Amino acid sequence: MDLDLRKLRYFASVAELRHFGRAAEQLYIAQPVLSRQIKSLEQELGCTLLLRTTRSVELTTAGKQLYEEAQQLLPSIAAAVRRVHDVEQGVRRLAVAFSPGLHVSDAIRAFAALHPDVEIDVIPARWWEQDRPLRDGRAQVGYLRRPFDETGLRVVPIGHEPRVACIPAAHPLASRQQLTSADLDGERMLVTSKRRTMTLEEKFELIAAGRNIALIPLGVARSYSRPDLVYLPVTDTPPQETCLAVAADRREKLLRDFLEIATETLRHS
Repeated sequence: MDLDLRKLRYFASVAELRHFGRAAEQLYIAQPVLSRQIKSLEQELGCTLLLRTTRSVELTTAGKQLYEEAQQLLPSIAAAVRRVHDVEQGVRRLAVAFSPGLHVSDAIRAFAALHPDVEIDVIPARWWEQDRPLRDGRAQVGYLRRPFDETGLRVVPIGHEPRVACIPAAHPLASRQQLTSADLDGERMLVTSKRRTMTLEEKFELIAAGRNIALIPLGVARSYSRPDLVYLPVTDTPPQETCLAVAADRREKLLRDFLEIATETLRHS
């Protein structure tokens, strides 16, 4: 059976938004057309992907698996098509992934000064799958924080970044200048490993609502300042290591040049 990539893209939009109307708007198609395409995909696969009610759309077990596959497959195909077009048009391109709160702009400027003919793209890397852009072909190099899956990757250490406690502004600890791990004993900590698809915005909303406290990298705190949150250093919490990562089998000169420049630039930034 051949999988229709258009239907897969339609399904991925519904699965992400959990709403047929909003997905149809995003895809610029009529909602009845979208519904028919999803139904056709389910018939072709021989399984139910979505559970529909008048007010919500939920993924079945099969739907969750297909959505996971689609998140890897669709970006990989889009990246492959772009590479084909680049070859046809003689474009040299470098795509750099970066974790939230990490700034790779200094390295890009230094590289572009020596390679002005190279097109440079930046790809946000989601915190729970930082290595994904390197594996699906969207990026050739990533500026990331450990830990992540390093299988098949070559990693160049860059430095260390402190973590801070993110606390609701009304919390009793918010008036302190700094904390220790002992100060957080008994507090309800937000364990993000149990909620893989939680965005940073969702995380901060939960914390601001007084539901949790979280330890986050300092760069993330600086990038997401808001008046209802306080960020405090935790003096005995180990920092996170920052690094550059590339696929172990990639040795192109363009990539080697960027790694050399970025390593020097980011270590001194």
